[in-house]
Amino acid sequence: MTNPAAIDDVPIGGEGIRLGQFLKFAGILDSGGDVKEAIIDGFVSVNGEVDRRRGRQLQVGDIVTFDGRSVRVCP
Repeated sequence: MTNPAAIDDVPIGGEGIRLGQFLKFAGILDSGGDVKEAIIDGFVSVNGEVDRRRGRQLQVGDIVTFDGRSVRVCP
């Protein structure tokens, strides 16, 4: 049985990425439309706080959560 509180690491190959891009890159959401809707509706949090900015610049170590799944931005 897996731990639902586990955080997956997603290497981005750099130091920063935008929130909308990261959600697609990490495989959390499939399309840009889904990403936009999820962010605007307040279903995405960054480091435990809801963030409604699709263009928010994420940094290494940030944790993004959507629908009970958490992923950490890694270099």
